[in-house]
Amino acid sequence: LHGRLSSEEKTSVMRKFSEGEYRVLFTTTVVEVGIDVPGASLIIIENYSRYGLATLHQLRGRIARSRHRPVCLLTGSDSSGNAARRLKVITETSDGFRIAEEDMKLRGGGDIFGLRQHGLPEFKIADPLSDLEVLKKARKVAFRVAERDRFLNSEPYIRLGRRVRREYGEKFHLAEVG
Repeated sequence: LHGRLSSEEKTSVMRKFSEGEYRVLFTTTVVEVGIDVPGASLIIIENYSRYGLATLHQLRGRIARSRHRPVCLLTGSDSSGNAARRLKVITETSDGFRIAEEDMKLRGGGDIFGLRQHGLPEFKIADPLSDLEVLKKARKVAFRVAERDRFLNSEPYIRLGRRVRREYGEKFHLAEVG
């Protein structure tokens, strides 16, 4: 099962697996969400270090509905320097919020406007986990400023507008899409 299959092909493969016609399913992470096969009890995740903890948690969840004892095997090596911590988190908890929090601590939040899904942002202002209350206040202020001068072209926002355009330049157009 993989993402290049048509919707009909994916549905057919999953139906055959769910009904027991296929006893083994080899798949990409397309199986991560929305697949429910109550009899599935074993998952082997190759090269686990390629995935964040949140993805590993979602994949592991595919076998959590089994009436049999579920087994999740992780293969590969992890040279990130965080291998022991990652394995400790994924084996000690099934709390998705804690796993997501640890994932963010280990891998970073990625780009605000860019395409990277992990890593430290280019311009770090605050830590989204430990500075949550400050960030909520900053969000309220940002919305008030945007209501007054959306493009930051008038006083007292001219300097702020220049800085935002200089720092984020070509990336800034992505904000207008959403």
